Amino acid sequence: MIARNHSPEQIMSNPAVSFAAAMLMLGTLGIFFHEAALAPVMTVFFRCAFGAAILLVYCAYKGMLKRSNVSPKNLMLALGSGILMCVNWVMFFEAIARVGISVTTIVYHVQPFLVLIVGSLLLKESVSANNIGWVVVGFAGLVLACGLRTDMALSSTYLIGIACTLGAAVAYAGVTLTTRAIRGMPPHLTALTHCLTGTVLTAGFFSMPAGGIAAAQWGWLAGLGLIPTALAYVMVYGATPRMNTAVIAVLTFLYPAAALVVDFVVYGHAIGALQLAGFALIASATLGVNLQWHFFPSLKGA
Repeated sequence: MIARNHSPEQIMSNPAVSFAAAMLMLGTLGIFFHEAALAPVMTVFFRCAFGAAILLVYCAYKGMLKRSNVSPKNLMLALGSGILMCVNWVMFFEAIARVGISVTTIVYHVQPFLVLIVGSLLLKESVSANNIGWVVVGFAGLVLACGLRTDMALSSTYLIGIACTLGAAVAYAGVTLTTRAIRGMPPHLTALTHCLTGTVLTAGFFSMPAGGIAAAQWGWLAGLGLIPTALAYVMVYGATPRMNTAVIAVLTFLYPAAALVVDFVVYGHAIGALQLAGFALIASATLGVNLQWHFFPSLKGA
């Protein structure tokens, strides 16, 4: 068999490889936030500003800035999902500041179940008995993942952090449902709209620190806008339509897995056995929903 040489462009054109790379990029979010060492809202402002600048140049270079690419309906959907994305980012960083990278990332990944619940309540989408069973398992995993102990239960900081994580997950569930309805708009423009919306929404909270921002901080902020924002979201949006649900469901867990490894290797933070068990339950339940595993064997058609 003759080996074939593949260029980086050819490798990254594979949707599964592209999606996996994006998940690994998202797993580095906590490092950029911690090393930038700014308030969550200000960090989101710079994330959006740098991300928007990078995406604007890219979209202009690719000739995507055309009216035909942005219908009024798609623009409204992109703006609405952009507001939710901004809320998601702010609350996610607020959570990391209070409960750390690992717990925040694990708890955040209950959002697939929130998509089911929100879709059922607002869009009247039917939820099968099997999916309800997996949702219960997922939320049991959530309880374990929160890692509540007697001392933590009394900490308002910890509880606020968990609440912010769940708020971020709810907001991202809204992003998922909203972007589903966007048709014919390049994913790069959707990501650009999200970043521009976030920049405008957080600009009112912008205030430079008394000591200014150091050169190293600027580097982390620029990296945040480039790597786990502009690159990651374009790759996710571009790959998802070309992948089946099973592959997406499996590869999505590269994100929390990478975040756990990063938190341990860089900051020495390790999660406990109960939290790891919670992560396993959340992962199993998410796969059960997306791969349509039968939670109740007797309900094969449910």
